[in-house]
Amino acid sequence: MQMSIFTIDVVALKLIMHNKLLKYFSRIMPLSDEEADAIAATMTILHYKKGTVLLKEGQVSTEAYFVLEGCVRQYYLVDGEERTNNFFTEEQWVLSINSFTQRTPATHFLACCIDSALVVGNREKEEDLYRRFPRLETVSRKVMEKVFAEQQEIMASYTTDTPEQRYLKLLQSRPDLFQKIPQYQIASYIGVKPESLSRIRKRITQKL
Repeated sequence: MQMSIFTIDVVALKLIMHNKLLKYFSRIMPLSDEEADAIAATMTILHYKKGTVLLKEGQVSTEAYFVLEGCVRQYYLVDGEERTNNFFTEEQWVLSINSFTQRTPATHFLACCIDSALVVGNREKEEDLYRRFPRLETVSRKVMEKVFAEQQEIMASYTTDTPEQRYLKLLQSRPDLFQKIPQYQIASYIGVKPESLSRIRKRITQKL
């Protein structure tokens, strides 16, 4: 795995973590000061350059990521062509659910679309936290349920929605992506070629 790590002030890192990661956990379940401190002490914040591959097809996922800044793309290789099926941005978990939980080879890739700051956790640290703070296993389960529900919703969209509907949903729910992600990746995500995306955008503009 290629990565570039920059030197960052430790105090600043802790502030970022408390403001984003711990706030995220607290929305799911209130944390005691001891639990919050344990989570903060366990997690590591790393900066990855654009294009860094976090997970390759065939590898077993041993790490989970929480996006502080940036964007991570999940994609498959089908007949040598990349097919994007998810983008993860600020305050979202990046997790290969089946690979991470069942310790099986991943069927997809995870890569940074742009320079990204991620909180990195692994299974060993996670299990140690559960031993010391059993209640955190409930928090983790709720996080997993949320991540799984989001992925199920995306998969359902590919069955029920047209590419234009998927584009409009993405535009309405995650407009920030269009400032970060190349158009060909947006096209791949909604399941069309770049030229088809141009036609979709033109039709939508004409309707406005």
